[in-house]
Amino acid sequence: MRFVITGEWRRNQLLQAIVVLYCIYVGLLWVTNALLYFQKMTLAPGSVVTYYLGSEELFTEPRSFQGLLEISHFHLFAMGMLLLVLTHLVLFVPASNRVKAWLVVVPFASALLDEGAGWLVRFVHPLFAWAKVAGFLALQGSLAVLVGVSLWAVFRGSSQSYQSGEGAAPPS
Repeated sequence: MRFVITGEWRRNQLLQAIVVLYCIYVGLLWVTNALLYFQKMTLAPGSVVTYYLGSEELFTEPRSFQGLLEISHFHLFAMGMLLLVLTHLVLFVPASNRVKAWLVVVPFASALLDEGAGWLVRFVHPLFAWAKVAGFLALQGSLAVLVGVSLWAVFRGSSQSYQSGEGAAPPS
């Protein structure tokens, strides 16, 4: 963290390489996340309902409590770790605290909405399919923004990489 706060990360090419490689990794995760989603559902809420509640016409069963629990168990941990790292990088880009707060809160909220909406469709009401679609789109969009902002911070021309909400310099 010292490298980012003091601005040394602009001169530390290894640290920059780590951030860039991590962003490439997250970009690949972003693509596979979309591919997995679209293998099961579309952006039409009806397809989400069919996926979670099953279909007599298609001979598919509703998602089981155990199945949703196993997927949620893994997703909550993995997404939490992913977002922890990505949003941590955002803390050190030159932006106001208000912008940084949005860049932190929106991805976490959209990930929770994306994960929780499936449960709500299955066990509460099919209209929560709209929330699943919205959560997926918001999560994908916020991941793309986080990767873009992180790469921008690495490649921008200025050596200043820290800015508090009031524009103050970092403590000496």
